Amino acid sequence: MGKDKIRRFRENETFSNLFQASFREVYQKDYPLKGSWNRNVFGNDNPIVLELGCGKGEYTVALARLNKSVNYIGVDVKGARLWRGAKTALEEKMDNVAFIRTRIELIESFFAPSEVSQIWITFPDPQPRKENKRLTSPRFLIRYLSFLAPGAVIHLKTDSRELHDYTKEVVEARKDMTLLEADPDIYANTGRPANDPVLTVRTFYENQFLEQGKPITYLRFSTGNPATAKQEGC
Repeated sequence: MGKDKIRRFRENETFSNLFQASFREVYQKDYPLKGSWNRNVFGNDNPIVLELGCGKGEYTVALARLNKSVNYIGVDVKGARLWRGAKTALEEKMDNVAFIRTRIELIESFFAPSEVSQIWITFPDPQPRKENKRLTSPRFLIRYLSFLAPGAVIHLKTDSRELHDYTKEVVEARKDMTLLEADPDIYANTGRPANDPVLTVRTFYENQFLEQGKPITYLRFSTGNPATAKQEGC
């Protein structure tokens, strides 16, 4: 392990906005903050939005800058990556951002029913040969439903047309979810508002994909009836 990575891991231990739990602490057990993130971490009753597989937290931090009245939590298993997002949020004194280091397979241990209003999944590994590892597979969607509020919205932004189409089929086949939007190329869609976070917030990887000429796709779907889907706090 490189010296820089060791330094980051040590610094992570000092970050007040980064919560790290070992596998033993949360496997088939509830994390102590489950059901009380707003009360004990953010100190308000604002909606909670997750970014799953957030990497360096670029998207999480950018969304938090845009929406001060929403609480954002980035989730990733890589501590060296999370260091960047957590450090930036602390440097900018952002009190509506937190990060969790854990495997997405254990996400149910961290949140209580109806505690989360939205989920963002941005440029995940499409896992072309391992369907069950896709973050939008039925295996994971069932986990999300355990803590999403009625009408909660899930966003998927990806350069993988295969993952886009797969997720669309999965959602359309479910009775407990409703497809709200399916855009195969967000930058070719002239009807999208210029200030839409889907367009204005870009990660390092998204810029790379755009330079390669890859279309960026977007899906938005909700739990339950689309009329009750929560639009605020993207």
